Amino acid sequence: MPRKTLSKEHLPVKYCVVCGLPFKWRKKWKRVWENVKYCGERCRRNKHKSK
Repeated sequence: MPRKTLSKEHLPVKYCVVCGLPFKWRKKWKRVWENVKYCGERCRRNKHKSK
């Protein structure tokens, strides 16, 4: 039986408030996607530092 593959081009995209880079929806963010602001742990830790 063939495996179903998910096309990542149809996932929602947000932009990180620290670095401004786009990031896509992840399964681990399923329940809190509305609250996600940072692309990763590094940006979350450096949220008060400006570039």
